[in-house]
Parts: sequence; structure tokens; C-alpha cells
Amino acid sequence: MKQGIHPIYDHVVFHDRSADKYFLTRSTLAAKAASLPTIEWEDGNTYPLVNVEVSSYSHPFYTGRNVVLDTAGQVQKFNARYGRK
Repeated sequence: MKQGIHPIYDHVVFHDRSADKYFLTRSTLAAKAASLPTIEWEDGNTYPLVNVEVSSYSHPFYTGRNVVLDTAGQVQKFNARYGRK
């Protein structure tokens, strides 16, 4: 590999705010560590903290909680609005 062309790839803690879960992983966001808040992890080390709205803890695809759309209701509204019976 060429030296000096790859971004910094180090440990970062992500906080899924909708599920209130924390997880430690590696990310290129570690390059912005100086501008990120920090958190002390279970192993006693301090890592940069990145807040996210959706992760595998809260996304419907991973949790199995699918959103069901009311398409029949939408079609009935359309037909009622534009005069179809």
C-alpha cells in the first residue's frame, strides 16, 4: 500500500440516539476526533463519540419491525378527491 494516501482509521464510539445504544467500532471519522466529544468506554480508554439517528439497533430492516403503509386508504382518498366511484 502507498503511504500517506489513506484516511485515519481508528476506534470510535457510535451512539444510536433513537435506541439509546452505544457501540465501539473502527471508522474514518476518527480523523475528526479533535472536533468530536469523547466518552470513556468500558475498557477504560477514551474514544471520540459520534451521535447517529439510525443504526442496526433501530433500523426497521435489522430489527424486523417493518412499517406498513396504508395504500388502500391512499387510493380511496385519491378516488374520492377526483370523483371516481
